[in-house]
Amino acid sequence: MSAVFENGKTPDPYEVDEGSDGDGVVAEKKGTDFDQRDMHRMGKTQELRRNFRFVTIFGFTMVLMATWEAQLSANIFGLINGGTGGLIWMYLGSFVGFFAAIVSMAEMASMAPTTGGQYHWVSEFAPKSGQKFLSYIVGWLCVLGWQVGNTAIAFLSSQQIQGLIILNNPNYVPQRWHLTLLVIAVMTFCQLFNTFLARKLPLVEGIILILHICGFFAILIPLWVLGDRAESAHTVFTTFTDGGGWGNIGLSCLIGMLTPIFSFIGPDSATHMAEELRDASKSLPWAMVATAIVNGALGFVMLVTFCMMAGNIEDLLATPTGQPFIQVFYNATGSKAGTSAMTAIMITMATFGCVTNVATSSRQVWAFARDQGLPFSPWLAHVRPGWDLPLNSIMISYLIAVLLSLINLGSTVAFNIVTSLGTGALLCSYIVSIGCVTLKRLRKEPLLPSRFSLGRYGLPINIFSVLFLCLAFVMTFFPSVPHPTPVGMNWNILVFGTVVVFSVTYFAFRGRHRYAGPVEYVKKDY
Repeated sequence: MSAVFENGKTPDPYEVDEGSDGDGVVAEKKGTDFDQRDMHRMGKTQELRRNFRFVTIFGFTMVLMATWEAQLSANIFGLINGGTGGLIWMYLGSFVGFFAAIVSMAEMASMAPTTGGQYHWVSEFAPKSGQKFLSYIVGWLCVLGWQVGNTAIAFLSSQQIQGLIILNNPNYVPQRWHLTLLVIAVMTFCQLFNTFLARKLPLVEGIILILHICGFFAILIPLWVLGDRAESAHTVFTTFTDGGGWGNIGLSCLIGMLTPIFSFIGPDSATHMAEELRDASKSLPWAMVATAIVNGALGFVMLVTFCMMAGNIEDLLATPTGQPFIQVFYNATGSKAGTSAMTAIMITMATFGCVTNVATSSRQVWAFARDQGLPFSPWLAHVRPGWDLPLNSIMISYLIAVLLSLINLGSTVAFNIVTSLGTGALLCSYIVSIGCVTLKRLRKEPLLPSRFSLGRYGLPINIFSVLFLCLAFVMTFFPSVPHPTPVGMNWNILVFGTVVVFSVTYFAFRGRHRYAGPVEYVKKDY
């Protein structure tokens, strides 16, 4: 049986109708006929405004992933474990692996363009016996990954602000409570923006996308023109080091994979805005793919440039700013004013990356609460009339970020452990969701209609992406050096396991009685 809309029209899944309004203009709240069909099939009510388009959702994901910015702000771990050669080649390898994962998720996003993302896909595509349980656990992993990401990005922005203060005022002595207050200030800005300027978010994302591209050249050109190239291209591409002391270059390079992983994490961000995107089943997957290609290319150029300009790694690590990229800027320009301007671009991008992350995390919580997956679900799933925003979910995201920032007052090590958990949690959600589609293909079960299809290449791409993501997942739990002290130990696996155990326990005692899973709301006549 095919679906028929109220206007009596039966939608063709392979042709886009520009809208259901008589004058050809699509209502912002309704979206296109495809959007209405998808929401009807998934059993969801349209509550948010579809005010994003392809360019703005493309900018949204570009800004959040911030790949070239990450090559400047988070590359020291890879330089220590693998050296310049290891960092560059692991970047290329990680790009190939993540690209396979991104196109796999893009296909699922086209089949089911929902704010729920991974937990919804698992609910629809997993074997019937495991749909409810796997979907519930993946939902909790996504909550963990995106919520701690808010604090992590705010912390990164705050560290850069603090480094800029030190550059211009060498007598300044940073304190942990200074950094915590900066994190709270950044999060407050993001909270206010996502509350009172939410309808301007698509416009702002388009503007920040321009800054993302122009800022790339504003930093790259001074480095090329003013900087002294410390190493030749041959040296940069072929120098492998085992600075961590693992006794094996290959293992050291794999451990250094955490740097490029950090650069590519979060491709599902656009998915969690799907119900605010017009013509989502088409625009969403192509925006994800375009982001991977463009950000991947920009990141590679910036990474190679940084490696050529870096010079002595130990000197960079000893910089009083605490931010090696600021020292590279200063070495190249010899000017505090020039360095401050270049660093201000990095701070702006990190701050608006946090704005984007808050939007993503709050929508993910809202969607999971809408399906009764969280405590206080009715309250978290409330959409305030007239605002058309999940304000309660936005507020809880802010509160969680502020509470996590307070951990830094007691221990920076403990704070870093908690905020770095997001990477492993999101990787696990990707593995399970793509794994479910892989299993359906192996069993030759039919998939949902899709306007973005991998076709006959779907199975090998899915298998390759799952294998790569499993490797990346394991690497995120390695310590930075062998035989670490308790302080230097990577305790992520303990905290990650605790969250998983809690979610399983909560499911056993309460969740399984309330949570049915999105598949139970899906219309069976499609």
